[in-house]
Amino acid sequence: QVQLVESGGDSVQAGGSLRLSCAASGDADSVNCMAWFRQAPGTEREAVATIRSGDGYARYADSVKGRFTISQDNAKKTLSLQMNSLKPEDTAVYYCAARPGTVCSMKIDFTYWGQGTQVTVSS
Repeated sequence: QVQLVESGGDSVQAGGSLRLSCAASGDADSVNCMAWFRQAPGTEREAVATIRSGDGYARYADSVKGRFTISQDNAKKTLSLQMNSLKPEDTAVYYCAARPGTVCSMKIDFTYWGQGTQVTVSS
């Protein structure tokens, strides 16, 4: 089992920056893919970015490319999401997710989830 706890959510103005963190505990060594998802009120949860633990290969949703950066420490204990040039449409609850196995993609199921952290961007 892997436990994930997010932090760093806040309210900011458009154009501002935030850095989200996700602390992993338990059997974190079993994790080979981590991701950030988000869900705005009345919408489906969407993938924001994924990162493959072995080589750090990252993928991003088109809506955040060039503005967000996902990173992971070498011990796989902390996942981060640096969010710059924030827009009101980035407002959502952001979730950290993780999964074992060799496949790392936004289109697959993730096994472990955090409780979420709220990000609010005002215009």
